[in-house]
Amino acid sequence: MVYNLTEMSKAIRKRSIDLAFSSGNNAAHLGPGLSLVEIFTALYGYVMKISNDMTNFEDRDRLILSKEHGVLSYYAALEYIELIGENDLDTFMKSHSEFLGHPVMNRAKGIEFTSGSLGMGLSLGIGVSIALKKKKSNSKVYVILGDGECNEGSIWESVMSASMQKLDNLVVIVDRNGYQLGGKIEETLDMGDLREKFKVFGWNSVQCDGHDVNDIISKIKSNQNSDKPFALIANTIKGKGVSFAENNIEWHHSVLTKNLYKQALQDIGVVYE
Repeated sequence: MVYNLTEMSKAIRKRSIDLAFSSGNNAAHLGPGLSLVEIFTALYGYVMKISNDMTNFEDRDRLILSKEHGVLSYYAALEYIELIGENDLDTFMKSHSEFLGHPVMNRAKGIEFTSGSLGMGLSLGIGVSIALKKKKSNSKVYVILGDGECNEGSIWESVMSASMQKLDNLVVIVDRNGYQLGGKIEETLDMGDLREKFKVFGWNSVQCDGHDVNDIISKIKSNQNSDKPFALIANTIKGKGVSFAENNIEWHHSVLTKNLYKQALQDIGVVYE
């Protein structure tokens, strides 16, 4: 299916805000979800091989959301491509829901793996990449990391391992929004030039504007003929599109009241009804 990527990103951002509001006093990770909108738009709207029958489509590309608290836009994207039903997603964070604050594996709905503890997704991605190579599959594995998550030592062990094994079917996208739970990255544990770090460890690595869908797609496509894993450092804004949430650590995880919900919709050009 061919998607209008501009409309897709707008719909995903709006639905992410809706989900945050519907979670009520449970609160939601609004800031981390909004910084990922265009990344999911590029992947699910253009880049990845997907199907409406993900369980039986062996040639599908795999996505691992290692930055698992970015679920708002993850779920919204899967709903947009009709892997998750609207009625199902309306249960987000409700009692007995399948759709929680961290993703739980449900391949029929496009959720390949359960994730919870930060720093584990890339190791998992390496295992999947190796398995696909042994099967002589052309499928790719996409792993989404947070820049704060890159503080984890397990990430860099995985980076070295992937390079040594020449996993050219592995793509890492780092959501570099500059913040983590405790505050600014540079004031917590400054990671410096992430693009250069991946490069030193033997990866192909480039930067992009993480809110420009076409730039994301172009940079991923630029790495078609290589025997190295690929890292895309996506420069993003935490809480992108919502005035009170942009670059505001309070909106890493918070309650979206009705008045703030109305303001958020206004910020993205949607009339509250």
